[in-house]
Amino acid sequence: MKIRPILLALGLSTGLFQTAYAFDYQHIRNATAKITYGGTTFLVDPYLAPKGTYTGFEGTVNSEKRNPLIDMKQSAKEIIKDIDAVIVTHTHDDHWDKAAQEMLPKNIPVFVQNAGDAKIIRGQGFTDVRVVGKNTDFNGVKLSKTGGQHGTDAMYAVPQLAELAGDAMGVVFRHNKEKTLYIAGDTLWTYHVDHALQNYRPDVIVLNTGEAKLQGFEGAIIMGRQDVLTAAQKAPNAQIVTVHMDAVNHATVSRRDLRAFVKANRLGKRVSVPKEGEVLKY
Repeated sequence: MKIRPILLALGLSTGLFQTAYAFDYQHIRNATAKITYGGTTFLVDPYLAPKGTYTGFEGTVNSEKRNPLIDMKQSAKEIIKDIDAVIVTHTHDDHWDKAAQEMLPKNIPVFVQNAGDAKIIRGQGFTDVRVVGKNTDFNGVKLSKTGGQHGTDAMYAVPQLAELAGDAMGVVFRHNKEKTLYIAGDTLWTYHVDHALQNYRPDVIVLNTGEAKLQGFEGAIIMGRQDVLTAAQKAPNAQIVTVHMDAVNHATVSRRDLRAFVKANRLGKRVSVPKEGEVLKY
C-alpha cells in the first residue's frame, strides 16, 4: 500500500510520515568505524592495513609486536565501499595509515581537526580537506569538534613528546532525526570531555579505552576501564561504546578485560564492547 497518495487524496499532510533514521555504528578495528548517520556514511580514523604490516610504536610498551595485531573481518575494499566522507581525528598511524592514504579516492571529503592536519593530508594528494568547527554541515549532518588531551601533563612537559603526542579531537554528530553521537577520540578524561557531555548531552558515547602506554611514564595516553564507569555515572541516560583495544601494541586493556569490568559493575545494558565488523544500531 502506498501511503503518500492516500494521504494526499484525503487532504492530509505527509509531514508526520517523514523518514526517521536509526544510525548504524560499525566497529571495524581499533578506532576505525563506519557510521551511517542521517543518511550519510562516514569512515572514521581508517586503519586499513593487513595484520602485521607495521613495526610497533617506538617508545611504547610491547613495541616488539607488529601492528595491526589483528585482521579486519572485511576487506579494506569492502569497508570503503559507498562511503561519503572520512573523518580523521588526528594523523597518528593507527588512525590514518598508509594503506588508507593509498586506497581512498583522492577527491573524497576528509574532515580534520586543524590546519596542520589539513596541510599534511593535502600533501598526500587529497583535494577536499575540511577543518571541523562547530556545527560544520555535511549533507545535513552537523559535525562539531571537541577537545582532548592525548597523554598526561608529565608527558606534555617533555617538548619532544608533546610534539609527538600532538592534538587529537573528538567529534559530535547531530541531525534532527538522529540521536546525538559523541566520539571522544584519543584523549584522557579531562574537562574537555566534561564540557562535551554537558554541552551536547549525547545519547551515544564512543570511548577509546585501550589504555595505551608509553615506556618510562606513569599513566596512559588514552582512556581505560575506569573511564567507562565515569561516563556511565556522568551521562546516566547515554549508551556507551568502547573501542581501541586488541589492535595495537601499546594497548594494555583488552576487550576481555573490559567485558569483565562491565560485568563486575553491572553495566551490561548500557555498555557495548563490539567485535570487529559488528554493527550497533541506535
